Amino acid sequence: MATRAQVRELLDRGLTYEMAARELGIRPGLAYMIATGRPADDAVAPAQDLFEPPAHNPTRNQAVIDWVKERAARDLRSAG
Repeated sequence: MATRAQVRELLDRGLTYEMAARELGIRPGLAYMIATGRPADDAVAPAQDLFEPPAHNPTRNQAVIDWVKERAARDLRSAG
């Protein structure tokens, strides 16, 4: 578990909560809570965006598209 001193040291070096969290292997909201003693999802906290950061969920993945095309072509060749 990361300590307040570890988080503060990274912040003092100029890292953001997101970068400090990544370096410590924790979530940004947890880094904020460790450093400040307040949860990031608290209504008065200025760090709401650190709580459950938006997930990256791409709608397209070229590797998957290529695999599906290859698989469909292979299935069509074996069916014919």
